Amino acid sequence: MMNCQSDHNAPVRVLVTGGSGLVGRAIQHVVREEGGAKEGEEWIFLSSKDANLMNVDQTRAIFEKHRPTHVIHLAAMVGGLFKNMKYNLDFWRNNIYINDNVLQAAHDVGVVKVVSCLSTCIFPDKTTYPIDETMIHNGPPHESNFGYAYAKRMIDVHNRACFQQHGHCYTAVIPTNVFGPHDNFSIEDGHVLPGLIHKVYIAQKEGKPLVVWGSGTPRRQFIYSLDLARLFLWVLREYPEVDPIILSVGEEDEVSIKEAADAVVEALGFKGEVVHDTSKADGQFKKTASNAKLRRYLPDFTFTPFKQALKETCDWFVANYDSARK
Repeated sequence: MMNCQSDHNAPVRVLVTGGSGLVGRAIQHVVREEGGAKEGEEWIFLSSKDANLMNVDQTRAIFEKHRPTHVIHLAAMVGGLFKNMKYNLDFWRNNIYINDNVLQAAHDVGVVKVVSCLSTCIFPDKTTYPIDETMIHNGPPHESNFGYAYAKRMIDVHNRACFQQHGHCYTAVIPTNVFGPHDNFSIEDGHVLPGLIHKVYIAQKEGKPLVVWGSGTPRRQFIYSLDLARLFLWVLREYPEVDPIILSVGEEDEVSIKEAADAVVEALGFKGEVVHDTSKADGQFKKTASNAKLRRYLPDFTFTPFKQALKETCDWFVANYDSARK
């Protein structure tokens, strides 16, 4: 285990890349609305408007401008199953550029700690369950999104090399399926839960049946963005390892896509017919992740119950329908 906890008593300036996305907005909420920032901490949330992180000069310039001591790296090219299947090369190249530029710029300005965000899709397709942090590089990822998956895996390689060569405390977290307010609710390009929320909303409005893509049998663990944000702050301040950590609800909280669709139907009060279009791809059947490592560090952390978190997300979407990403 590579341990790197730094004693950093100087003023803390945290730069969050991808600060306007789902997780970035959740961290903003926890820092600003829940009093999550500590005294003396300065928080800077970047969006794609501030710099194109695929461009090395723009990335270096924004790091020179803000000179952060800590970085939470969320910026990425992301998308749902069907977008990934179509653009594996773009997902690979764009994310490789972003990650290399951010981690190198962090090194250049003397950042003390970087926490990057990975994804459970980085794990091998053919594996035993539950998956844990030691299994990342045990085999190829699922064919549907190998470009994105390999690009994200390389952050772990980069972090270990940074530690070996420079002693840097750069690490990464691996959340399961994140959802919450400020998600991308696009039906074509979004992830499964926000896509379902938008579909149910439209079916309700138009008085039509809800069509769920796929058989509904694949199983997923979902983590509420606000829970993830609280855990990110803990990782930034307390987590001592370079090796990644899975941030997830327990295996017992895994739900099928059908159960997730039923929960959205309930949260939005949809009364129409629900149809499964089995001609559409299911993607990976399951990617059950173990949160045993997280529980060793934080045995008492309480996750927001799925149905409550989903209700809050649905309510936010309805209230912000005109301005929500979709």
